[in-house]
Amino acid sequence: MTEPTQTHRDGLYLTNTMTRQKEKFIPRFGGGRVKMFTCGPSIYSRPHIGNYRTFLYEDILLRFLEYSGYTVDRVINFTDVEDKSVAEAEEKGISNADLTEPVAETFFRECDLLRIKLPEVIPRSSTSVDKAVELIQELIEKGYAYRHEGDVFFDPLKFEGFGKLYGLDMTQWPEEKRRFRKDTYSGHRWNLGDFILWHGLEEQSGGIYWDTEIGRGRPAWNIQDPAMIYKHLGPAVDISCGGIDNIYRHHDYNIAVIEAISGDTFAHYWLHGEHVLVDGKKMSKSRNNVVRIDHLTEDGFSPARIRFYLMHDHYRKKLNLSEKRMRRLLDRYAQFLEMVRAVGQADGGSSDGAAEPFIDQIEERFILHLNDDLDVQGAFDAVYDALAHLAELQKDGRLSRAEGEKATAAVDRIDQVLRIL
Repeated sequence: MTEPTQTHRDGLYLTNTMTRQKEKFIPRFGGGRVKMFTCGPSIYSRPHIGNYRTFLYEDILLRFLEYSGYTVDRVINFTDVEDKSVAEAEEKGISNADLTEPVAETFFRECDLLRIKLPEVIPRSSTSVDKAVELIQELIEKGYAYRHEGDVFFDPLKFEGFGKLYGLDMTQWPEEKRRFRKDTYSGHRWNLGDFILWHGLEEQSGGIYWDTEIGRGRPAWNIQDPAMIYKHLGPAVDISCGGIDNIYRHHDYNIAVIEAISGDTFAHYWLHGEHVLVDGKKMSKSRNNVVRIDHLTEDGFSPARIRFYLMHDHYRKKLNLSEKRMRRLLDRYAQFLEMVRAVGQADGGSSDGAAEPFIDQIEERFILHLNDDLDVQGAFDAVYDALAHLAELQKDGRLSRAEGEKATAAVDRIDQVLRIL
């Protein structure tokens, strides 16, 4: 277990992808409020456990900020209109809504199972077209974007500092003009050229379009997140989160679009979660090893245990899903639950004061580890060790009922963040 430093007693520290450094979290807006944007799912297909691992570290962050006394304005979004959804709906002969609504319902159900806290309102690409059009108009007026054959493209060379999140070497940018028309491109590659903001109707649109001030068409993925962010949070946030795949293209596109319009820094802190591997290999359809929540529940793992397993290892480290490791870690989780039960059953035995330091450690060391870049594993291990001592005292009749209740209350408070009881 990595020990937190004395530094982490004075507040939350997060590893900022932008600076590649661990930095103290200082809210930018005051009044105890925090604005946070977390990239949501593309709902043309069901999320897998890798996606839910990302949503879980974001859930821990949200809950810990609230536990620490902040009011969090958080947006998570649905991408419900993009090239892939349009193509799949057309292939299946159904509407885009018929394709995406069942996926959205599954997402809500599985988030409920995993105790992932969601905002009351989740914006969608399809409900933010007006804002996307407004932003595109501003980008054209400012000279960052231009029309070409019915579409609209953003020229990264017009935006100073493009690729700064990834650390893109702009000296390698090609001299010849290139345009990339797809919403997304597979793999960890950079499209060294102009990226699309608006699909004009001249392009195959699958019958999905809007009549707008810039013409008939639909917003590209690259403008959708900025539109939803502007509409529901404004042009500036404290924290922006997502999976590590977003470091390639997507988040730098968001930065370029938003900051080109606002002239201000979009997010002060960037967090990115690592992949989930299955038996040491990346999940993919070609390997037939994509794991979803219902696959694990069908194998007998409860949602609480799935939550615990997916959030246990540090979010910035790859997590290898193997049945052997999962069952070994869940044995420790079961022991944790048994110790919580034992401590809560202290029946009025005498107290010699030995329990008090361990009771104090429950919340104190939990906070220290969470302050250290959301070190859930360190926090869990520290609480586990404190409970192990308390359970031994209870077994020896040296834990009073009042002490047992005090320890249980502390565990209940930290479980407002962990949500594993």
